[in-house]
Amino acid sequence: MAHDHAHSHDHSHGHSHAPAVDTADARKRVALAAFLTFAFMIAEVVGGVISGSLALLADAAHMLTDAGSLALAWLGFKLAERPVYDRRSFGWARFKILAAFVNGMALLLLAAWIIFEAVQRLITPEPVMGNVLMGVAIAGLLVNILAFVLLHGGDQEDLNLQGALWHVAGDLLGSVAAIAAALVIIFTGWMPIDPLLSMLVAGLIIIGGVRVTLQSAHILIEGVPSGLEPADIKADLEAHLTDAAKIGHIHAWALTEQKPLVTLEVTAKDGVCLDTLRKAVKDRLEEKFGVSHATVEVRKPVQ
Repeated sequence: MAHDHAHSHDHSHGHSHAPAVDTADARKRVALAAFLTFAFMIAEVVGGVISGSLALLADAAHMLTDAGSLALAWLGFKLAERPVYDRRSFGWARFKILAAFVNGMALLLLAAWIIFEAVQRLITPEPVMGNVLMGVAIAGLLVNILAFVLLHGGDQEDLNLQGALWHVAGDLLGSVAAIAAALVIIFTGWMPIDPLLSMLVAGLIIIGGVRVTLQSAHILIEGVPSGLEPADIKADLEAHLTDAAKIGHIHAWALTEQKPLVTLEVTAKDGVCLDTLRKAVKDRLEEKFGVSHATVEVRKPVQ
């Protein structure tokens, strides 16, 4: 029996794992968004304390969390650019998935804090200065729109960037809620609108947090990527590879959301060249499923 397990990985494209240009672009976008977020967060804290607005303080807390999350996302991109070496044959590519998971969890914790504070404000209402709230909220909206545009111009399939984008989207919605709260307070004096709109924003933050957390967790536990179900791979290869007698032991997972990995075992028919069959399997996986990094073990037929 010949396993002929030389892999033939084509490492010339197997270990780049992500386009360096795209990663560098995303890293710059995240860095600029982090700077904008942190700078304006200080102004929101001051405005929230002066006006007494939970909407502003919640948004400021969100922006502080965002600044840290964006910095973590930047670190994820930076580490992903580091070259591979003996102890890390895939380099640090997966760190950005870990960063996305942490960002998702941070969103959920932040939403829980906002809801808790909002409930306290509803039980014990506090006065809010509508004019100060309005001024700071409008400025915050402009900053958040700029940060959102920066991040939205990047790769939308990148989970790390997506996590950062959801953070900024939550900030943007927080600014809109603060403006709405300011308008209601200025024209009606109804203070409960401030914590109520804060709870609405928290709900939207939860949606983003759950999405990013579940997607990144699925990759971290090496779940099967969408569109790479082993049964589908087996059926497709059996239908297109006439030189294969049997296909099995298929495993599919992902290093990152953009780098699926597959291993499988193929038993050749009598008289078939093993190297030719291996190449045919790898070519089909790349053509049909977009898998450029596959480990294919080819066996001779059992006599």
